[in-house]
Amino acid sequence: MAILNSIYQADLRILLWCRKGNSCDTFLTLVRNLSRTGDGYLQLLLPCSYWLLAGSQATDFFILTLQAFIIERSLYVLLKNTLRRRRPPQVVPDFSAIIQASDKFSFPSGHTMAAFTLAGLFIFHLGAVAAPLYLWAGAVGLSRVILGVHFPSDIVAGATIGTGIAYTMVVL
Repeated sequence: MAILNSIYQADLRILLWCRKGNSCDTFLTLVRNLSRTGDGYLQLLLPCSYWLLAGSQATDFFILTLQAFIIERSLYVLLKNTLRRRRPPQVVPDFSAIIQASDKFSFPSGHTMAAFTLAGLFIFHLGAVAAPLYLWAGAVGLSRVILGVHFPSDIVAGATIGTGIAYTMVVL
């Protein structure tokens, strides 16, 4: 239990640090919009666009992406509903989120998990040209902490699991 308490204390310090001084409306609008890019539309739009533009050579990649997201979403639901970690506003006294979370539980971050699954698949398929997707995925994760709906460890777990799913799908 000591290690879990240490992780929680680190989570809390980083969470509060990320929120410190971030009350500028323009900044928060940017962060909200960045978080929205992880809502799932891009995870659908980008593979579909690539498939339409690249033609038949992208068909296998498109099918792989669909399979990866079936696994990713299934694992996301299983972990959220099994682990049932409460979100920061439910745990941290006098703390409120800037947005309303889309579900009740926090671990792992579904936005981050999906973003890193997408980024990983494109990196493994296209190479370095897709590297900016990892920056986007990391920014989506960070936005979720700044908005107060996730602890940092939720983001680390989502990034790790999402990348792991992408890697596993490509290797198999």
